[in-house]
Amino acid sequence: MRLLSPTDVRGLLAAHDLRPSRALGQNFLADPNTARRIVRLAGVGPGDRVLEVGPGIGSLTVALAEAVTPGGEVVALELDRHLLPALAEVVADLPQVRVVQGDALTADYGLLLESTPADDGGAGGTWTMVSNLPYNVATPLMARLLEEVPALGVLSVMVQKEVAERLAAPPGTPACGAISVKVAYHATAAVVGVVPPTVFLPRPKVDSAVVRFERRPSPPVDVPSADALFTLARAGFAHRRKTLRQALRPVLGTRVEDVLAAAGIPSLTRAEALTLDQWAALARAAR
Repeated sequence: MRLLSPTDVRGLLAAHDLRPSRALGQNFLADPNTARRIVRLAGVGPGDRVLEVGPGIGSLTVALAEAVTPGGEVVALELDRHLLPALAEVVADLPQVRVVQGDALTADYGLLLESTPADDGGAGGTWTMVSNLPYNVATPLMARLLEEVPALGVLSVMVQKEVAERLAAPPGTPACGAISVKVAYHATAAVVGVVPPTVFLPRPKVDSAVVRFERRPSPPVDVPSADALFTLARAGFAHRRKTLRQALRPVLGTRVEDVLAAAGIPSLTRAEALTLDQWAALARAAR
């Protein structure tokens, strides 16, 4: 399959009178080598079923279709209806690609990822997500997908490098945040590649990175409620300069010092110093 070059991308944009939307964070991938590299880092192969969020005009979509052939499928979920004619043109001869218009933040993934019966009548297994995500939706989208869409076993996404590092940061390290706690609860995560601005049209002002998530078969810590764990983490990181005694007071009230003591955490500790085990201990003490 012929992947889209910079000339192809410019030609499609001109032919369909399209301009990348700054509001939607659109930066179109325009390098075949990078597209194939992203697919390779995701571990996608023949027969796989892949969700792509934000396919744009199809630069990564074609590489995914190439990788899953024979026997696989690609569901490409695109928010911007103005891009659909150009995307349809690019994938017109790729029956393994199904384009759906919709918002990834509100989509019904149970319906979207409904299994297509195989020739032998069987279906099942998990899906892989491979996407070049708009920077402005990456964090809330990954939080939702990890929490609500267990059909996605592996998620490999290209995002702003700083965001990738935060998503993959283990709790207890300087780069971590509330999203890091949620990621660590649901999956293992690692930054697996850095991508320069030069492979996009238009060029972003920052480097991008590919972060790969592998869903855990079960959470690594025992907590009374995952929601309670994440509520504590959000409160703890809401004011990073504050100690946990100060940051958690809006959630725990006058109990805050007793809860911290029961969890074995000094009250002057800050959120970025807590490991996932310590967050779990805090959630158990606060129940």
